[in-house]
Amino acid sequence: MTRPAEPKIGRPLVLHLRGDWGTANLHRICGWVAQELADRAGPGTRIATWNSRGSADAVRAVGHGEVDIALTTPAAFATAALDGRGIYADEKFPQLRALGVLPQRDRLVVAVHRSLEITTFAQLRARRPRLRLATSVHDGINHVGLAAHAILDRAGIDVTGWGGRFLEDERPFESLDHVLAGRANAIIHEAVMLPHWQQFAPDYRFLTVEDEVLAALESDYGWPAATVADGYFPGTDAFRTLDFSDFLMMTTSELDDDVAYAVAWILGETRHLLEAQYRHLPPERSPVTYPLDPSAMGLTPIPLHPGAARYYEALPTN
Repeated sequence: MTRPAEPKIGRPLVLHLRGDWGTANLHRICGWVAQELADRAGPGTRIATWNSRGSADAVRAVGHGEVDIALTTPAAFATAALDGRGIYADEKFPQLRALGVLPQRDRLVVAVHRSLEITTFAQLRARRPRLRLATSVHDGINHVGLAAHAILDRAGIDVTGWGGRFLEDERPFESLDHVLAGRANAIIHEAVMLPHWQQFAPDYRFLTVEDEVLAALESDYGWPAATVADGYFPGTDAFRTLDFSDFLMMTTSELDDDVAYAVAWILGETRHLLEAQYRHLPPERSPVTYPLDPSAMGLTPIPLHPGAARYYEALPTN
């Protein structure tokens, strides 16, 4: 089968990418793409990767033209920026375009300590326990904090009004450490593949997010729901919650077509370089869910850049 043609860009490129805080998956993806793109562009090419939080700040940076390409997660959260919903109510970015998605099978989950003897949101509302709830900062940028408070608000859970408090941090590791150290008795977070969850899961109950809450979040913001499989957490049955999957690589319609094609080609045709960095982990416990499927990488929640679409359309069909 004939694969899509390898890109060759004769001119030097100067590009600005935006990844994560510096040591996580988005920065790793940027480094991979920058290396492979520089190999296929003209002499003197310079590609920089800027630090980011990988959330709404990345979406806005691309939309405002501060960088050429950025990654954000979860992928579906960027859809609200197209027409100005939710945190983008005061600005919209219809010019956003996708270069591809990198799969990460993730969920945002709600868990409370078994000592509280609570198994549902209805019981939470009835008993109004004093929660010490670990999650991310709620500042209109961090997607975890944004989604956590959206679930709590829609479900009628008033943490501070019931005498509790939030333990807020930027990254998941601090929140998970609060639970492991006993500083928190509840958590709303993602990165469910991290081993910390397996350590404390036997002492926690994972709550199903109510159907009406999930339906409202999808209707209002385009945030989809998903299932956590039976037994994914020790002793826990399958349950429904908010989907928090995939890394979205974004640009705008202003990016040159040949550059967009080249980036999409790199994502699909040199994927083994990224996969190799995660193969020591089982796919279901990996921050990048491998093996990567080029066709699936082109199924993006926002429109593809025409140059990227040209790559995905050229993929051979089975």
